[in-house]
Amino acid sequence: MPPPIRQTKVDACPGALRLHTAADGPLARVRVPGGMLTGTQLAALGEIGPPELTSRANLQLRALNDVDPTALAARLSAVGLLPSSTHETVRNIAAPPLAGTTLRTLVADLDRALCADPALAALPGRFLFALGDVPLTADLAAVPLGDGGAFTILFAGHDAGLRVPATAVVATLLAAAHAFLGERADVTAWRLHEMPDGPARVAAKLGAPLTPHPVTRTPEPTGIGLLQQPDGLVAVSALVPLGMLGGEALRLLTTARRLVITPERGVVVPDLTPEAARRWQRRLEDAGLPTTPGSRWTGVTACAGRPGCAKSLADVRADAAANSEFTDGLPVHWIGCARGCGSPSGAHVRVEATPTGYAVTRQPTGETFDAIASARRI
Repeated sequence: MPPPIRQTKVDACPGALRLHTAADGPLARVRVPGGMLTGTQLAALGEIGPPELTSRANLQLRALNDVDPTALAARLSAVGLLPSSTHETVRNIAAPPLAGTTLRTLVADLDRALCADPALAALPGRFLFALGDVPLTADLAAVPLGDGGAFTILFAGHDAGLRVPATAVVATLLAAAHAFLGERADVTAWRLHEMPDGPARVAAKLGAPLTPHPVTRTPEPTGIGLLQQPDGLVAVSALVPLGMLGGEALRLLTTARRLVITPERGVVVPDLTPEAARRWQRRLEDAGLPTTPGSRWTGVTACAGRPGCAKSLADVRADAAANSEFTDGLPVHWIGCARGCGSPSGAHVRVEATPTGYAVTRQPTGETFDAIASARRI
């Protein structure tokens, strides 16, 4: 069954300039292409307020009641987190946390080219590009084939047989984005998969008339602990409980030369020698950021909940912090209402607040946990 067509043309996706009015005050979402930023950039965000990690490896700031929007924009621009005022909500580019030089370069090149194209400022704030295998459903993706530098272009997860060299990836993705906007003129679609026959229509515009077939890709989630990089250096990956950064954990991460935010709401400190990586692992653990697979925070995420969201029926973060122990082998996502903000795209356990308590189901099947009377041990 095709996905429903949205009935509104209003794109309310927040940005760093287009703030969202939440129950606890204005919210700013800062796009971080590829999840890549520096400790200096994180420090600049931390001076404004405690950053939160999102499911797209971006960062957001809440309760900005006493922050002047013009001053906020100036501070973000000064550290390179707001390179374009016209394209700031469309800089949605995902990449693997341990991306090598080729993919990191493509992320930067795509970001620059996207911001330099005036027409692409019209892309919806939810439209997502991906470079490499990522655990997110991208509208347009370029995935390395591993056979001499060629990439396959995926249209909302569908392969239309289009293969391009690395030098043509950026131009091809931008051409596909233009095609999406052209085809979108007749429908209210924020994502390519929402458009009737969207993958086929956009692929045809790029001269790929083959009927696109869905590709099942299940990238492994980013592990935690010490991770070997392809270049011989070592990265340290840590969980950020419920995606909330503050205190000693935030201060420590601001001292890193380079950081990568992950879609699992974690953080990676890359490009370390083995000795430096071990030191970082100890310091991260001491700061409250787990780096061992046995942590009870593994796979546990939550929406904002009360008091930040007026639609939420519960303080899901507090309940998740008090009760999350058992995952049934799947990620667990706590939500305050049926909208399911921030839900993982793959199989997971959904813990949804209702007027009468929490409903616990496996997704995407909707199978209920009949033996569990409350949220405890989830």
